[in-house]
Amino acid sequence: MSRYLVISSDCHAGLPPEKYRDYLDPQFRDAFDLALPIQIAHTKAAAKMFLVDDINTEWRKDIEHELTGAWDHDQRIKVLDDDGIAGEIIYPDGITEMNMPPFGAGLSLSTVGVVPELQWAGARAHNRWLAELCQMAPERRAGVAIVPALWDIDDAVKEVRWARENGLRGGIMIPPMWGKLAPYHDPKYNPLWAVCEELDMPVNVHSGPADTENYFGPMPAPEGQQPHPGAMGIYICEVAWYMARPLTFMIWGGVFERYPKLKMILTEGTSVWAPEYLAMMDQRYSETHYSAKLGDYRSHLSMKPSDYFNRNVFLGASCMPRREAELRHEIGVGNLMWGSDYPHPEGTWPTTRDQMIETFHGVPDAEIERMLGGNALEVFGFDREKLASIVARVGPEKSSFQD
Repeated sequence: MSRYLVISSDCHAGLPPEKYRDYLDPQFRDAFDLALPIQIAHTKAAAKMFLVDDINTEWRKDIEHELTGAWDHDQRIKVLDDDGIAGEIIYPDGITEMNMPPFGAGLSLSTVGVVPELQWAGARAHNRWLAELCQMAPERRAGVAIVPALWDIDDAVKEVRWARENGLRGGIMIPPMWGKLAPYHDPKYNPLWAVCEELDMPVNVHSGPADTENYFGPMPAPEGQQPHPGAMGIYICEVAWYMARPLTFMIWGGVFERYPKLKMILTEGTSVWAPEYLAMMDQRYSETHYSAKLGDYRSHLSMKPSDYFNRNVFLGASCMPRREAELRHEIGVGNLMWGSDYPHPEGTWPTTRDQMIETFHGVPDAEIERMLGGNALEVFGFDREKLASIVARVGPEKSSFQD
């Protein structure tokens, strides 16, 4: 074929916030009515504190209709076709956090200031709607179910089964930060890893959450208070570390040793950190004079950490820059999955095709095929034959990537 199959490993969808009410269990709707204006007010305050309000307003000029693809099926299809994208992995939080699910069930899945029962209700509301959206184009969409796994493992296992039965084959999204609750090397999570392996449901961690109050001060900020100096610089340096932290716990905790077919996806946290991260873990794993006094902390692992990474872990390399393509062999060609981040303003849309060429120009054809779509096809179980006619119609021409 003369065109590339492109599957975006990072797209987002979410309803206008008031519309989530229809997808909530009835007993939570009164609480929703009370919480919605507070959620909107806090989101607007956070947007101003993060200095993105003016940028988002400017960016939205003349493209408001296209952004309705955050929840509108027809518009979403048009945008992805224009971008040359045949398939997509769908995370929550729509255009911005204004489109996040209720009760703290968005990307951050915070454990602070939330009611577990309500957070679960918000997650299920989003999952129900997302299943409907995916069923409108099941060959093109792999929705990721929100699973606030920290609170109750039995509930988490049930939601995994529900998600698989209802077509959300993108797997589950778990919280990157666990606060005072059990971290992911705790054996209590074994039933969750087991059901995800059994049903071939990838475990996703999406970048975004970090220790923001430590950086910016109280949120929402008291009247007149400005963020601490350098807060945003600290955030953008540490946020990828928080995304990768669950992986550190799961590798050393032997999760991938016990569940060798479990897939883990880390999305929108860049990929340039991976070579040094893996080298550091492998060095710590190796038997050296310096580690002798630490006792046995390796015998439950049959491979070094980088081997688990290469076998079980994949990176949703959103808006992948040229530098990451040049590091592809150090990171792992088979572990990288390009993503557009539609419809977020930091994503590649509406210049996706140009940015793809800039990133991959001159890279060997077989490697481009893997990173643009082939890896995601295998990880998330897309059907190549069902996507073939879409690729033939919208896929980027291979010739445009070569001299």
